[in-house]
Amino acid sequence: MSDHAHSHTPTRMPNLRNAWTASLAILVGLAIFDFPAAWPTATFAAQSLLHTAPFILFAVFAVAYLKASGAENLLARAFEGRQGRMIVLAALLGGLAPFCSCEVIPFIAALLAVGAPLSAVMAFWLASPLMDPAMFAITAGTLGFDFALAKTVAAVSLGLLGGVTVMIFANTPVFTDPLRPQPARKSCCGSAKPFSGKAEWAFWRSAPRRETFRDTALDNALFLTKWLFLAYLFEALMLRYVPSDWIGSVLGGDGIGPIFLGALVGGPAYLNGYAAVPLVDALLDQGMASGAAMSFMLAGGVSCIPAAIAVWALVRPRIFAAYVGIAMVGAVLAGLGWAAVAS
Repeated sequence: MSDHAHSHTPTRMPNLRNAWTASLAILVGLAIFDFPAAWPTATFAAQSLLHTAPFILFAVFAVAYLKASGAENLLARAFEGRQGRMIVLAALLGGLAPFCSCEVIPFIAALLAVGAPLSAVMAFWLASPLMDPAMFAITAGTLGFDFALAKTVAAVSLGLLGGVTVMIFANTPVFTDPLRPQPARKSCCGSAKPFSGKAEWAFWRSAPRRETFRDTALDNALFLTKWLFLAYLFEALMLRYVPSDWIGSVLGGDGIGPIFLGALVGGPAYLNGYAAVPLVDALLDQGMASGAAMSFMLAGGVSCIPAAIAVWALVRPRIFAAYVGIAMVGAVLAGLGWAAVAS
C-alpha cells in the first residue's frame, strides 16, 4: 500500500507538509546559517536521487500496470472462504496492493460492512503499509535485496500475527462490534476500485485503462521524486550534523534495548515508507543496529499518520489500540529475528 494521499484544499500560504516546500526550506536555511554546506547537501540529494532512478522507474511502471490492469481487484478474493485461509491470503496480498491510504478506507469499510472477519482485515491492515512493489524496489536499491526481502517476510509475518491474534480473541469484548458508524464518503483518489470484474492484463486495448496507467505513473513518479529528494536532504543533514557516536550509543549494540528503542521512535520519526529508507541508511552508517533498523521501519510504517488514520477512521479506539500494540510486538520480534540473521 502506498502511503500517500492527495489534498486538494486550497491554501494561501505554503504548507510545510508539502515535500517540495520542506526541501526548499532546508536549502534556504542552510544558505542562511551554514552557506558552505548548502551546495554539497543539494548535490548529495540530487546524486542519490539519480542513483535510485532505475528503481524509481521500475516502481512507477509496476504500480501503474497493476492499477491499469485492474489486478488490485484480485485482492478481494483473499476475503473469501475459511477464516484461516483468509488470514493467510490477506497477509500475503496486503503488501502487494497498490492502494494509497485513502483508497483503503472505503475498501476495508465495505469488507467489514458485509461481514468479512476482523481477523483477515487486521492481517491485511498490518501488512499493507509495510511493503508494496514500489517500496520493495526502493528498499532493495538503497538497503540491499536481503533487507528488502527480510522486510517483506516480516510484513507478512506481522499480518499473520495480527490475524491469528484477533481470531483467537474474536469473542472477547476487545474485538466485538469493531466498526465505527460510517457516513457515506468518497475516496480522495477517486473510486477505490476503478475497474470491476476480472483483471485485463493487456490494458492498452482500453482507453480508460491507458489513461489510468498514465495518470498513475505520473502521480507516483512525482510522489517518489519529491519525497526521496527530501529524504536524501535529511540523510545529508544527519551525516553532517548528528554525531555518529550518539547514534551508536542510543541505537547501536546488541540485545533487545536498541531494537525496542527503534520501534518506539519509529512512529514519531517516520516520514513515509519511501522517505524512511534513506533515513535508515544514514542511521545505519552512523552506528544504528541492524535489528533496530528493522523494528524502526516496521513500527514506523504501521503507526505513520496515513496508515494510522486509515484504521482510526473506521474502527473503535480499542481496536486501534490493539492494532498499534500488535504492530509494536511484531516489530520488536522482527528486529530480533533480523539481528540474529544479519549478525
